[in-house]
Amino acid sequence: MTPDLHLRSTAPDFKDLPWGYSLADWMGRCSRLEDAPRGVSRHPVVFVNYSGTLYAIKELPLQAAEQEYQALVQAEALNLPVVEVTGHGKNITADGTSGVIITRFLEGALPYRLLFLRPGFESYRRHLLDAIAGLLVQLHLGGLFWGDCSLSNTLFRRDAGALRAYLVDAETAEVTTGPTTPRLRFHELQIMEENITRELVELRVNGQLPTVEPGVPTLDIGAYIRLRYQSLWDEVTREDVIAPEEEYRIYERIRALNQLGFSVGDVELTPLEGGKQLRLRVEVTDRNFHREQLFNLTGLDAEELQAQKMMNEIHELRAMLSSEPERNMPLSVAANFWLENKYTPVVERLQPLVSRQMTPHELYCQILEHKWYLSEREQRDVGHQAAVDDYLSKFWLQPRLEM
Repeated sequence: MTPDLHLRSTAPDFKDLPWGYSLADWMGRCSRLEDAPRGVSRHPVVFVNYSGTLYAIKELPLQAAEQEYQALVQAEALNLPVVEVTGHGKNITADGTSGVIITRFLEGALPYRLLFLRPGFESYRRHLLDAIAGLLVQLHLGGLFWGDCSLSNTLFRRDAGALRAYLVDAETAEVTTGPTTPRLRFHELQIMEENITRELVELRVNGQLPTVEPGVPTLDIGAYIRLRYQSLWDEVTREDVIAPEEEYRIYERIRALNQLGFSVGDVELTPLEGGKQLRLRVEVTDRNFHREQLFNLTGLDAEELQAQKMMNEIHELRAMLSSEPERNMPLSVAANFWLENKYTPVVERLQPLVSRQMTPHELYCQILEHKWYLSEREQRDVGHQAAVDDYLSKFWLQPRLEM
């Protein structure tokens, strides 16, 4: 039975799936089913493979599916870190009518249980908490009230040794015009603390929760995220008072926000005290400044911190190549030189290590870190290829953690 599906233009038609059955009964009826990392969901979820691209299909009430689809489309238009929605519709089974929502599988993403429970991921646990705080700030700046922030509703991608969080379930999300109001932000943080505390207490009761971080008890993790959220929110929304001759502070403020990954939209200067002072207000847009810059220069679609590391290297390379007399190299030329002579040769040698969870961009950033470590030890620049040689000898020849 063909369901009533509303799909985006780039999506498969999904007609060969066993519609007419509940998702919980698809096992054995569908050759496209795949096993993929997933969090805990209150609704049935399956993953299907079309030409190497995975899609997640979730079954939920019809109205909730329509609402979630619209929220994800709006969030995507605002360039917020959410899963890419593909379509929604209804599935008629013997048990009645249910809604379905289809999203593209977030490649390289990990659910929180892997990061908390699997050996080898201990160093990522505090990054996970910081990533949730950063996600909430970005959502609220874009005007999205989530209404159900939890560990289970979030996926995480490695980002240059840290993590970047993505909203997965948007059943309760609402998108407004302009930043989310203080009342909604307060309510959001309350929900986040309650949900995360409940999830982690459940893990502890089941004997599954290791020490998350010295000095951060399980019951205080939600409060820790709230503090990190508030610190970041204050930094990106504060107003400064400057004197007319302190124009340099405008550029310092923009540079500081760029270093946090935020793109700057408008800068507003309002005269105070008859023009003797100016109130500086900066409007930030999204947390993809370096990511967009790298993509525009090279076509590489990296995570934000990965892109920041690579852009730093491009700027350093440009400065070095421009040090010759009467030579001022454009950034675009330096980026192309870097892509051909630095990035591509390294990634080609690391190809055997590439996986869904370990992307070429993340591996390249690990080589940069390894190169820095070796150069510090040798008190000289050892170069990229020497770093690759040493990295492969230490990690490729060792048994790898399967994920």
